[in-house]
Amino acid sequence: MERVRSRSSPPLVSRTTAVDEPAFAAAFDVLPSPRTTWSAPDDALVLGGGAAATLTASGGDRFAAIREAAAELFESGDVHAGTEAARPRVFGGFAFHEGACDGDPWGPFPEARFVLPRVQLTIADNGAWLTVNAVGPDADVSAVEDRLAREVDRFAALDRRDSADAADAGRPPRPGISESRRTTSREAWRESVGAAVDRIRDGDLRKVVLAQALEADLAADFPRAATLERLAEKYPDCHRYWFEPDGGESAFFGATPERLVSLRGRTVETDALAGTTGRGETPAEDEWLAQELLDDEKNVHEHELVAETVRDQLEPFAASISAGERRVRRLATVQHLHTPITAELDADRHVLDLVEALHPTPAVGGLPPDRALATIRETEPFDRGWYAAPVGWIDAAGNGAFAVAIRSAVASRRRATLFAGVGIVSDSDPDREWDEVQLKYRPILDELEGDGAGDSPDR
Repeated sequence: MERVRSRSSPPLVSRTTAVDEPAFAAAFDVLPSPRTTWSAPDDALVLGGGAAATLTASGGDRFAAIREAAAELFESGDVHAGTEAARPRVFGGFAFHEGACDGDPWGPFPEARFVLPRVQLTIADNGAWLTVNAVGPDADVSAVEDRLAREVDRFAALDRRDSADAADAGRPPRPGISESRRTTSREAWRESVGAAVDRIRDGDLRKVVLAQALEADLAADFPRAATLERLAEKYPDCHRYWFEPDGGESAFFGATPERLVSLRGRTVETDALAGTTGRGETPAEDEWLAQELLDDEKNVHEHELVAETVRDQLEPFAASISAGERRVRRLATVQHLHTPITAELDADRHVLDLVEALHPTPAVGGLPPDRALATIRETEPFDRGWYAAPVGWIDAAGNGAFAVAIRSAVASRRRATLFAGVGIVSDSDPDREWDEVQLKYRPILDELEGDGAGDSPDR
């Protein structure tokens, strides 16, 4: 295992001040690389630029290594923040499994990587806040305060320029797709699903999630900020994320409906999200599809496997666990079965203790976990990288929030690789599962296709 590596070391100095909220695209474009964004329905929007500290790890104990490195980073902080949301946090994610970042397009992504942004804009319920962080040799209070003053001036000028030009500038259009390639043919998919179903019926597996990848060559440059803005407008109730590796030539991003876990004090919130159908053309059809999903034996079985396992995985940590009523969660292109789950812990814990215990959920891995993971590695002809893995943030108290990185892609200037998967159980039909994968590509694919979208894959 590669031990955790921090490119800076404590002490940490952080200063924050209130600012007028700039336009998202203007702020995103002016931030230095590597850039980070994070947004969730119950969380602030954060845009980060640069790296005051970078924590990386690989191997089987990468969760513990990042936990220890984050604690070391935060232990001697000199922090002045006007609001809790703007206090220093590290943002990043993990690979789905060891070795998952070996192939394209994952070369720049370590198996675990978290960044403390050098400059951070936080947009919370109580306003916008600009933060400057420094670690190690750069952690001089006067220098940080001077840098903050310069950044305030820069963002103020940016805001005035953007507001004056906004009406004329507009967003860049979607890039369009000139060519696309599948890593899994329909014939190979049928064989893989059939083999998985046989293993389930033989009792070797209970469920396995199989995924596909779609490589798309873009007809124009990928519009980073505009894509994130469109995802925010279309999926306001999802966790949205953007992580650039060193150099910023590519990024992993998405809008996921699936929270893995959030921890505040001893209160845990998580979700069981499994079972999928499409959206209707009319309200009546939409409601019919939702009811069909609630009554569908295959989808309900798949969902209950996930909900039961999440409760079992939380039980060793919890004084109490409660699950809400199973319901349908509607998104722009799909509907899912959803059960919210909350717990009170029996002791103080770090959020990464829970992340490690819960990942991978049966919604993205399978049951039993070890056999499902072996099936995934044997079957899928691509590397998952950070797809379907935990992404999120950690603060100095060990609190944090993590999502499951589905509805996601890796994009560079002229290429994007999209990922989507489905749960296979004993009565899965390969052709229906193929159709569901194409449905799950849509959140990202819709933001890549240009006006000629009718010619793109499986439209």
